[in-house]
Amino acid sequence: MGPFPEQLAVLVVLLAAAALILLSFVVFLSATKIPDIYWQKEENFFLNASGKKKTLPTIHDSPTKQLSIVVPSYNEEKRLPLMMDEALGYLDMRQKQDPSFTYEVIVVDDGSKDQTSQIALNYCQKYGNDNVRVITLVKNRGKGGAVKTGVFTSRGRKILMADADGATKFADLEKLEKELGNLQPWPDQMAIACGSRAHLEKESIAQRSYFRTLLMHGFHFLVWFLCVKEIRDTQCGFKLLTREAALLTFANLHIERWAFDVELLYIAQFFKIPIAEVAVNWTEIEGSKLVPFWSWLQMGKDLLLIRLRYLTGIWKLVNTRKKN
Repeated sequence: MGPFPEQLAVLVVLLAAAALILLSFVVFLSATKIPDIYWQKEENFFLNASGKKKTLPTIHDSPTKQLSIVVPSYNEEKRLPLMMDEALGYLDMRQKQDPSFTYEVIVVDDGSKDQTSQIALNYCQKYGNDNVRVITLVKNRGKGGAVKTGVFTSRGRKILMADADGATKFADLEKLEKELGNLQPWPDQMAIACGSRAHLEKESIAQRSYFRTLLMHGFHFLVWFLCVKEIRDTQCGFKLLTREAALLTFANLHIERWAFDVELLYIAQFFKIPIAEVAVNWTEIEGSKLVPFWSWLQMGKDLLLIRLRYLTGIWKLVNTRKKN
């Protein structure tokens, strides 16, 4: 054998190194610092039941409610009423049974082009702005950005993320509360309970096309391989966090679109925040904004970038909690 195989091996190594350098350069250029919680001038307030502007609270204030529910909403004028009716019916009943139970529902309209904000304001008028608040973002920021906005203006000791489609039965909140309690003692008052549809996977596969099933398994593998190994279903939009856990994780969050849940749990695992995965009732509701191929391609790209940026130190995790 002549020198050709050795030259080929050297060429392959050089090409691989060049590809790695190029990829690292692209990752570095496309990386962002932790997005600041920002509001445009029109977003610095919420409207109360009388239509008057009120200043937004902040998560850095002491909590004044037992529970905050953050509902990210984009063009949800048709699906939001069903979710709000169920959620507020349950919450109102629970408050009547236990007057010490206090809550707020924060609907974050993520730059909708329909009447989402007006639909939500109707509930504000019915239940009062102390129980229902509406934040209307001027531009669409993505689900993660909308949730982050709601979390950072919440007043609850615990914060629940809930999707506007009402796919999860709201009474399953009690399952999350129970499992959250089972995680005690909470280190630094931090813990997370994640609703999960993993127990429904076999049934969902039977109802999906082969292509969608392949995409689902591919996405789950990437989540496990790159970011989160302990949680089977990272994408269920029903998650309960203590106020302290919400502050630390969302303060470090970079991703503002579909894959934000994965980065959120990646951050939680880094800080050793206890996490419980809880089976919940779930029904697929028509009108999903998730486009199977393109949305999952975007999420796959985000998963790779999450791993690379943390691995290379471009993104850093900072303990933002104040030391006593």
